[in-house]
Amino acid sequence: MKSPGREDLDHFFDDAYVALQEAAAVLMRSERQDHTLQPSALVHEAYVRLSEQTRIQWQSVEQFRAIAAQMMRRVLVDHARARNSQKRQAPGDRTTLDSRVVGERWTQLDVLELNDLLSRLGADDARTALVVELRVFGGLTLEETAAALNVSSSTVEREWRYARAWLISRLTESSNSEH
Repeated sequence: MKSPGREDLDHFFDDAYVALQEAAAVLMRSERQDHTLQPSALVHEAYVRLSEQTRIQWQSVEQFRAIAAQMMRRVLVDHARARNSQKRQAPGDRTTLDSRVVGERWTQLDVLELNDLLSRLGADDARTALVVELRVFGGLTLEETAAALNVSSSTVEREWRYARAWLISRLTESSNSEH
Protein backbone atom coordinates (compact mmCIF):
# COMPACT_ATOMS: atom_id res chain seq x y z
CA MET A 1 0.00 0.00 0.00
CA LYS A 2 1.29 3.45 -0.91
CA SER A 3 1.73 6.08 1.76
CA PRO A 4 -0.43 9.23 1.44
CA GLY A 5 2.66 11.26 0.56
CA ARG A 6 3.56 8.82 -2.20
CA GLU A 7 0.03 9.01 -3.62
CA ASP A 8 0.30 12.82 -3.73
CA LEU A 9 3.71 12.55 -5.40
CA ASP A 10 2.36 10.19 -8.04
CA HIS A 11 -0.69 12.40 -8.60
CA PHE A 12 1.38 15.56 -9.08
CA PHE A 13 3.88 13.69 -11.25
CA ASP A 14 1.05 12.54 -13.51
CA ASP A 15 -0.31 16.12 -13.68
CA ALA A 16 3.11 17.64 -14.40
CA TYR A 17 4.60 14.92 -16.62
CA VAL A 18 3.94 16.57 -19.98
CA ALA A 19 5.28 19.95 -18.77
CA LEU A 20 8.38 18.27 -17.30
CA GLN A 21 8.96 16.38 -20.56
CA GLU A 22 8.73 19.66 -22.49
CA ALA A 23 11.14 21.36 -20.08
CA ALA A 24 13.56 18.43 -20.34
CA ALA A 25 13.36 18.52 -24.14
CA VAL A 26 14.27 22.22 -24.12
CA LEU A 27 17.12 21.59 -21.70
CA MET A 28 18.48 18.74 -23.81
CA ARG A 29 17.93 20.35 -27.23
CA SER A 30 21.50 21.57 -27.57
CA GLU A 31 23.14 18.41 -26.26
CA ARG A 32 25.39 16.23 -28.35
CA GLN A 33 23.49 13.68 -30.44
CA ASP A 34 25.24 10.84 -28.62
CA HIS A 35 24.41 12.23 -25.17
CA THR A 36 23.48 9.35 -22.88
CA LEU A 37 20.82 11.28 -20.95
CA GLN A 38 17.61 11.75 -22.91
CA PRO A 39 14.67 13.98 -21.84
CA SER A 40 12.58 11.03 -20.59
CA ALA A 41 15.52 9.70 -18.60
CA LEU A 42 16.06 13.15 -17.08
CA VAL A 43 12.42 13.36 -15.98
CA HIS A 44 12.42 9.82 -14.62
CA GLU A 45 15.69 10.30 -12.73
CA ALA A 46 14.23 13.47 -11.19
CA TYR A 47 11.14 11.46 -10.20
CA VAL A 48 13.28 8.78 -8.55
CA ARG A 49 15.05 11.46 -6.54
CA LEU A 50 11.73 13.08 -5.65
CA SER A 51 10.36 9.75 -4.46
CA GLU A 52 13.29 9.50 -2.06
CA GLN A 53 12.22 12.73 -0.35
CA THR A 54 10.27 11.71 2.73
CA ARG A 55 9.90 15.06 4.47
CA ILE A 56 8.06 16.92 1.72
CA GLN A 57 4.34 17.51 2.14
CA TRP A 58 3.12 17.64 -1.46
CA GLN A 59 0.61 20.49 -1.71
CA SER A 60 0.27 21.60 -5.32
CA VAL A 61 1.45 20.87 -8.81
CA GLU A 62 3.35 24.19 -8.77
CA GLN A 63 5.24 23.14 -5.65
CA PHE A 64 5.91 19.76 -7.23
CA ARG A 65 7.26 21.37 -10.43
CA ALA A 66 9.44 23.73 -8.40
CA ILE A 67 11.06 20.85 -6.56
CA ALA A 68 11.23 18.79 -9.76
CA ALA A 69 13.14 21.69 -11.38
CA GLN A 70 15.69 21.53 -8.56
CA MET A 71 16.03 17.78 -9.05
CA MET A 72 16.44 18.12 -12.82
CA ARG A 73 19.17 20.70 -12.23
CA ARG A 74 20.92 18.31 -9.84
CA VAL A 75 20.62 15.39 -12.28
CA LEU A 76 22.15 17.44 -15.11
CA VAL A 77 24.93 18.78 -12.90
CA ASP A 78 25.72 15.32 -11.52
CA HIS A 79 25.71 13.89 -15.04
CA ALA A 80 28.04 16.62 -16.31
CA ARG A 81 30.42 16.20 -13.37
CA ALA A 82 30.50 12.42 -13.82
CA ARG A 83 31.21 12.80 -17.52
CA ASN A 84 33.97 15.33 -16.81
CA SER A 85 35.58 13.04 -14.26
CA GLN A 86 35.52 10.03 -16.58
CA LYS A 87 37.50 11.58 -19.36
CA ARG A 88 39.34 14.67 -20.34
CA GLN A 89 37.03 16.69 -22.49
CA ALA A 90 37.80 17.62 -26.05
CA PRO A 91 36.93 21.17 -27.17
CA GLY A 92 33.23 21.42 -27.90
CA ASP A 93 32.46 18.30 -25.86
CA ARG A 94 30.70 20.06 -23.01
CA THR A 95 27.37 19.36 -21.37
CA THR A 96 25.30 22.36 -22.38
CA LEU A 97 21.84 23.84 -22.05
CA ASP A 98 19.77 25.67 -24.60
CA SER A 99 20.22 29.18 -23.28
CA ARG A 100 16.80 30.72 -22.72
CA VAL A 101 18.36 32.67 -19.90
CA VAL A 102 20.79 34.95 -21.68
CA GLY A 103 19.32 35.27 -25.14
CA GLU A 104 20.91 34.94 -28.53
CA ARG A 105 24.43 36.11 -27.70
CA TRP A 106 25.20 32.77 -26.05
CA THR A 107 23.50 30.02 -27.99
CA GLN A 108 24.70 27.39 -25.54
CA LEU A 109 25.51 27.65 -21.88
CA ASP A 110 27.47 25.00 -20.02
CA VAL A 111 25.31 23.41 -17.32
CA LEU A 112 28.17 23.44 -14.81
CA GLU A 113 28.87 27.10 -15.51
CA LEU A 114 25.18 27.94 -15.10
CA ASN A 115 25.09 25.93 -11.87
CA ASP A 116 28.08 27.88 -10.52
CA LEU A 117 26.51 31.18 -11.55
CA LEU A 118 23.20 30.26 -9.93
CA SER A 119 25.03 29.34 -6.73
CA ARG A 120 26.74 32.74 -6.75
CA LEU A 121 23.48 34.54 -7.48
CA GLY A 122 21.72 32.49 -4.80
CA ALA A 123 24.24 33.57 -2.19
CA ASP A 124 23.12 37.17 -2.72
CA ASP A 125 19.52 36.68 -3.79
CA ALA A 126 18.11 33.20 -3.20
CA ARG A 127 14.66 33.85 -4.64
CA THR A 128 15.98 35.35 -7.86
CA ALA A 129 18.22 32.31 -8.34
CA LEU A 130 15.19 30.12 -7.70
CA VAL A 131 13.25 32.04 -10.36
CA VAL A 132 15.97 31.16 -12.88
CA GLU A 133 16.02 27.54 -11.73
CA LEU A 134 12.26 27.21 -12.09
CA ARG A 135 12.16 28.88 -15.49
CA VAL A 136 15.20 27.12 -16.98
CA PHE A 137 15.21 23.70 -15.35
CA GLY A 138 11.48 23.38 -14.67
CA GLY A 139 10.14 25.14 -17.75
CA LEU A 140 7.69 27.13 -15.65
CA THR A 141 6.08 30.23 -17.12
CA LEU A 142 6.22 33.54 -15.28
CA GLU A 143 2.73 32.90 -13.92
CA GLU A 144 3.55 29.34 -12.83
CA THR A 145 6.74 30.54 -11.18
CA ALA A 146 4.78 33.21 -9.33
CA ALA A 147 2.30 30.60 -8.10
CA ALA A 148 5.10 28.25 -7.01
CA LEU A 149 6.82 31.03 -5.07
CA ASN A 150 3.59 32.60 -3.83
CA VAL A 151 4.50 36.03 -5.18
CA SER A 152 3.04 38.25 -7.91
CA SER A 153 3.78 37.77 -11.58
CA SER A 154 5.23 41.29 -11.70
CA THR A 155 7.70 40.34 -8.94
CA VAL A 156 8.79 37.26 -10.89
CA GLU A 157 9.06 39.27 -14.11
CA ARG A 158 11.23 41.89 -12.37
CA GLU A 159 13.48 39.21 -10.81
CA TRP A 160 13.71 37.36 -14.14
CA ARG A 161 14.87 40.54 -15.89
CA TYR A 162 17.40 41.21 -13.12
CA ALA A 163 18.68 37.61 -13.22
CA ARG A 164 19.13 37.69 -16.98
CA ALA A 165 21.07 40.97 -16.77
CA TRP A 166 23.17 39.60 -13.89
CA LEU A 167 23.95 36.39 -15.78
CA ILE A 168 24.79 38.25 -18.99
CA SER A 169 27.17 40.56 -17.12
CA ARG A 170 28.95 37.59 -15.48
CA LEU A 171 29.16 35.71 -18.77
CA THR A 172 30.50 38.83 -20.49
CA GLU A 173 33.15 39.18 -17.77
CA SER A 174 34.04 35.51 -18.18
CA SER A 175 34.28 35.63 -21.97
CA ASN A 176 36.34 38.87 -21.85
CA SER A 177 38.81 37.34 -19.39
CA GLU A 178 39.29 34.32 -21.68
CA HIS A 179 40.43 36.49 -24.58
